[in-house]
Amino acid sequence: MTRAGTRTALPWVIAGIVMVALSLRAPIIAPTAVIAQIREGTGLSAAGAGLLTGLPVLLFALATPLATRTIRRRGPEATVVLCLAGILAGTILRSLGPAWVVLAGTALIGAAMTLGNIAVPVLIRRDVPWNKVGAITGAYSATMNVGSMAVLLGTAPLAGVAGWRWAIAAWSLVTALGLGYWLVRRRSAPAAVRMEPERATAAADTGEAETDTTVGAAGTAATTASARSAHARRITTLLVFAFCGQSAAYYATTAWLPLLLTETRGLAPSSSGASASLFQVAAIIGAFGVPLVAARTRLWVAAAVIAALWIILPVGLLAAPQAFVLWSSIGGIAQGGGFTAIFSVIPRISRNDAEAAFASARIQGGGYLAATAAPPLAGWLNTLTGGWTVPLLLVLASTLAFTVGTLLATRLSDRS
Repeated sequence: MTRAGTRTALPWVIAGIVMVALSLRAPIIAPTAVIAQIREGTGLSAAGAGLLTGLPVLLFALATPLATRTIRRRGPEATVVLCLAGILAGTILRSLGPAWVVLAGTALIGAAMTLGNIAVPVLIRRDVPWNKVGAITGAYSATMNVGSMAVLLGTAPLAGVAGWRWAIAAWSLVTALGLGYWLVRRRSAPAAVRMEPERATAAADTGEAETDTTVGAAGTAATTASARSAHARRITTLLVFAFCGQSAAYYATTAWLPLLLTETRGLAPSSSGASASLFQVAAIIGAFGVPLVAARTRLWVAAAVIAALWIILPVGLLAAPQAFVLWSSIGGIAQGGGFTAIFSVIPRISRNDAEAAFASARIQGGGYLAATAAPPLAGWLNTLTGGWTVPLLLVLASTLAFTVGTLLATRLSDRS
């Protein structure tokens, strides 16, 4: 499928990406709203309950090679179908049995989500016109946050009516709808073009007599391609560094901000949770704001704005904690915009599906390993020091890593 050929189908492409995005974070958010009931019903320890969110994130990192191989062998459409089928099966399994079944379903959800995490950037690179990549990446990021907030707000009331098992299983209806859509779309989608136009042309001309001129041209083309590949690898390495910072800051803040507000500001748990939810809601502004700013200037300018907002979050909580509502909102804009900025670069530097899948897998593999380590490290630092200053310095260091990696990567990609 060529980019020109997909322009008329763009609304269907967007619909498909949105339907995947709704299932790529919400299933691991749902248990957090009813964690006490789950522990009571299954006998899970505090550490075991932590695995309900930590295990999927760990699998995001560990299962990326599986996702890359699946895309290479089956294509992105089939990978998305496997992703949604796995999420659906894991969500249902998780709601059925004792503790080990709950954890097995959680592991299946994490592995399945990894397939979607890697496949969506490949689909965006292949099917979305270049000038709309940022906007569609923003819509993808924003939809994940919208889905997470809907699940966070709706699961507890559902549990009050039907119990926690039905409450976390109910969201599988959204995944089932997405799976039905992608089963239909997969049958109607033509095979992906796996060869660059330049290479396809060269392959068509193999029957021609080889001359010194064509040999020279081929050598020049090979040199150019090699330089482009090296350039792309440099940018990908910077994006790994950036996404490590992004993920560490996001997951550490998500895990500990409610408790931080309870202990430092004296808020009730419900009030601290509501205040911390601003960190999730405001992400929608950042997700759509990055492509709007980038369309009027350059992507690196949008990335610089987001980096400044990210840094403000820990600095603000350290310097003026009484303004936590403002800092939570600013940090939310930053985390939504940071994801969009990083993953808007992949289509710019990838010449085909294989390169996009490789870059996506490498970036997410490193980033989600950092995401797995950051929350327990922040909690250990809190226990060790008896306060939140050092954990916030950890978040600050993570935002600085995001700043360096993203600014360098976007500057290089803007020059490509």
